[in-house]
Amino acid sequence: MKFSKKETIKISVIYALILVFANILGILISSTIEKPGGSSESMSEWLRFMNDYRMITDPIQFLTFIIPTIFCFWYTKSVKISDERLERRLINLPIAYSTIGVLGWLVYFAEEVILLLVVNHLDYQIQAKHILSSSIFYITSEATVTFTLAYFLMDLLHKKWFFPSFYPNGEFIGIKGLKHPSVKFLCRINYVSVTLFPLALLLESLYSISMKNNIQIGKQYIFVFFLVFLIGLVISTTFYKNFEKPLAMLKARIEKIKQGDFSSRVCILGNDDFGELGAIFNDMTSSIDSQTKKIQEIQNSVIEGMAIMVESRDNSTGGHIKRTSDCVRIFVNSLKNTEPYKKYSDSFYQSVVRAAPMHDLGKIAVDDAVLRKPGKFTDEEYEKMKAHSKEGARIVEEVIKPVENEEFKKIAINIAHFHHEKWNGQGYPEKLSGNQIPFEARIMALADVFDALVSKRCYKDSFSYDKAFQIIEESLGSHFDPELGKIFIQCRPQLEELYNTYQAE
Repeated sequence: MKFSKKETIKISVIYALILVFANILGILISSTIEKPGGSSESMSEWLRFMNDYRMITDPIQFLTFIIPTIFCFWYTKSVKISDERLERRLINLPIAYSTIGVLGWLVYFAEEVILLLVVNHLDYQIQAKHILSSSIFYITSEATVTFTLAYFLMDLLHKKWFFPSFYPNGEFIGIKGLKHPSVKFLCRINYVSVTLFPLALLLESLYSISMKNNIQIGKQYIFVFFLVFLIGLVISTTFYKNFEKPLAMLKARIEKIKQGDFSSRVCILGNDDFGELGAIFNDMTSSIDSQTKKIQEIQNSVIEGMAIMVESRDNSTGGHIKRTSDCVRIFVNSLKNTEPYKKYSDSFYQSVVRAAPMHDLGKIAVDDAVLRKPGKFTDEEYEKMKAHSKEGARIVEEVIKPVENEEFKKIAINIAHFHHEKWNGQGYPEKLSGNQIPFEARIMALADVFDALVSKRCYKDSFSYDKAFQIIEESLGSHFDPELGKIFIQCRPQLEELYNTYQAE
């Protein structure tokens, strides 16, 4: 993705303001607590020196803010808008700007060392160890607040705004050169900011109090620890959510995989370990999905080949397998978007379409003399023909025994076994009625009869669409599920278009 100049400036300014906020908060916390050596003679002399030479010391200390600002500006401005490195740097902004913020306090420490070297040659009674011990406490607390708070706020903004706005599908994860903060890194930040930092402030304040020989905890200390508590609460909440949400998404996705759904993806928007794990997980499921589809295609080809082979023995139903399968596909696409049939999953409807070619496999067990008879059946012959549904269920069960998808197995067996049952209980082979008939078999029954009506057979001519739909409508509540049949009739435009293409071939 290419960022515009306006977008780049907007993003850089927003994140720079977060860094400034973290710095100011760090100063506020550190300046509230008196540092070790704060009441010593050396510290008094040091403060006098800083005040006497403010024209020099103030601009030097101002570099603490100027240098990080320059580096932040350089980080995004040093590459062209068209350069691929800009995209990488914008994604890495949280870790980059947080590190730059710490650099500012290292510059501050270097400035104090230089000033101490200068003041050594002037008339001030200053012991460097007192000043440096105080400065180390100060800089440690400053750097900790700046880095941890800035990083967590920027990372939160990245996940809530930056990634959803510019990379809603998580496609950034494969970009080379990205910094991927590890789980160990995040745990360490949380540990330092929520545990070690408050402990350091506590020790620092107690040390300062003991040096003054005045064991009192005033409002300033209460304020600081309350503020530190709030910061720790924000960071901890963010930290735990960064773990909880991706894990919940992965768990939900794994549950779908267990049910045989490999199509959907988990979208973890982050360039940390969880974002990388999400990308790897999606690659894995895509690979499994691709392999599964190939296996299903092979299975479908074998099954359809068997069905066509069986059909070739029947001189009255040429093309029936393909036509009914396409008819079922149109029908289920309509059912998916209709109440109350939305409750059935996509995998269920896909299984119905896949199983449709197997509905007449049982005809392989019917004698040629009956199956290829050019006229109407006698009662005895009709009984032999009716056996194909029960026999078909047995054959289908054997054919698809190696298939692991239990839902598909059940659907395929039910379609073969019950697609000649009638709503009023007058069908065969089990004389089931109403909702006793499996839903998938009721779907197949409508497609099967419709094709028989509009197709030419050795014992009859094809009926017109008007006649065929009239017969189906009149059979609602007797032969067919009345509610299901109404939706099938609504599919008439698509079904007519489908069968017109067959007639044109």
